[in-house]
Amino acid sequence: MQLIQQPDSDLISAYIKGNEYALEVLINRYKDKVYTSVYMLVKDKYLAEDIFQDAFLKMIKTIKEGRYAEQGKFLPWAIRVAHNLCMDHFRRSRQQIPVTLPDGQDISNLFGAGDLVADGIEKRQVHDSVRQLVEDLPEEQREVIVLRIYADLSFKEISDLTGVSINTALGRMRYALINLRRLISERQLVLR
Repeated sequence: MQLIQQPDSDLISAYIKGNEYALEVLINRYKDKVYTSVYMLVKDKYLAEDIFQDAFLKMIKTIKEGRYAEQGKFLPWAIRVAHNLCMDHFRRSRQQIPVTLPDGQDISNLFGAGDLVADGIEKRQVHDSVRQLVEDLPEEQREVIVLRIYADLSFKEISDLTGVSINTALGRMRYALINLRRLISERQLVLR
């Protein structure tokens, strides 16, 4: 079986045994998801690139030192490492967490709003409205929305990543959706 088709655990084993290409395959497999999840949190291309590189350097060091324990999938672990580096950055700088994708699109694409609007101008207005709604959520709710909808993490993975119980993660998502509905109503928005 070609290296590209190997499962994550086999690629990590091959890398530990000295196959540098196995690590390259693993990084290429997940770099877009990890980078985009970082960028969505920091909303700065250069900062996202720095954190992304730091995350993979940290992961490589952990694997080389034999401290990586295969407890599931590589991607949730990679996103957790990157997420923790983002949170470290926020603690240092106290910035808000924005929600814009690297290609300039807003998180509203993740809610399916883009498919509901035919006209480009209306589509942009919907994106701007949804982005603003999500940005107006409390940080914990915004974080759960980003991790669940973009990174496609389960609530168990979100609870592990954010250090809260599954019920707390579920509650934050519930309150985020309630708050989004309330904001839509208060602002008399029509998202169609």
